[in-house]
Order: sequence, then C-alpha cells, then structure tokens
Amino acid sequence: MMCTPRWTVPGVQSLAASFAVCLAVAAPVEAEEKETAVEDTRVAAARERAVLMHGIYHATLETMHDRYFHSERAVVPARAMEDIFEEMKHQTRAEARWISASLEPMSLNHKPKSEFEKQAAAAIADGKPAVETIEDGFYRRATAIPLGAGCITCHQGFFRDTSRKAKFAGLVISIPLTEPAEKQQAADKP
Repeated sequence: MMCTPRWTVPGVQSLAASFAVCLAVAAPVEAEEKETAVEDTRVAAARERAVLMHGIYHATLETMHDRYFHSERAVVPARAMEDIFEEMKHQTRAEARWISASLEPMSLNHKPKSEFEKQAAAAIADGKPAVETIEDGFYRRATAIPLGAGCITCHQGFFRDTSRKAKFAGLVISIPLTEPAEKQQAADKP
C-alpha cells in the first residue's frame, strides 16, 4: 500500500526526499568519524609507545656500547641498566628501579623503600608476577625478574646451599599521570 500525502506543497516532497538522503548519508559519516577518532587515538598511543621504545633501545645501545667495549669499565648488566633508567627518567619523567624480593639486597639502593615497594617485594617473592598501584601522581607497577642460577650464585653468596624455590628480584616502573607544569602552561597558552 502506498501512502500519498493529502496535501501537496510544491517542493516539499523533494525536500523531504533530500532530507531522507541526507540522513542516510549522515549516519555512515558519523560512524566513520567515530571510527576515525578511535583510530587516531590508537595511532597516537602506538606512536607514543614507539617513541618510548626508541628511547629505551637507544639508551640501551649507548649504555651497552659504553660499558662493554671498554674492559676496564665493564659492569654487570643490572648496574648498566640503572644508567638507562636515569636516561629514560630524563627523557620521559618515568622512573624505574630494581628492588630485592626473594634475597637480601646486594646494594642498599635495591632495598624496597616505600610501603608499596615492600608489599610488592613480598608478593613477588611469593610468586606473584606483578603488583600495581596509583599514588603520588604516578601509576606504579612492580614486576618479577626471575633470577637464574648464575644470578643466585652472586646474589645469595658463593658456596651457600640454595632452596629449589624460584628466586626473584623486582623492577618497579613509575609513570607520571600528570604533565609537567611547563608543558601544561605551554598547552594553555593561545
């Protein structure tokens, strides 16, 4: 059954048809715009990760080159990584540090300091792979670093009996959740 209008105004039917076409076209355009916005967000996040990873790998390359091609200055890898932590903190404001978990720290610098680090070290020693929190304007994540036989020999001490229970150190990464004041001020300026 076809519906015909009881009244006719010149141009109204063509205007209605045009409006219907506009609505039909607008819905996919809005969907495409939303999809594009989501895609832009994904690309921006991927770009940010790529920039971060580039910084990490570049700092690693520079540190390893500096530390391991000069025999008189060679250091253990975990210590060399601390130089990378410093470089990345300078570049990104993100912080990283080692903490002892299953064994006594070889350096006082690796002793868990904050309440979060103490809880994370205990959880990691018990086999939990990761612990996280948000505090003091940072997202903090502590993850387990398994210690192999070579690691345990030094970390636990030579000629000491070791249990068969897995041993872990921890790596705490703290990412700032706010922009630095200078960056915010620059963004606020017209």
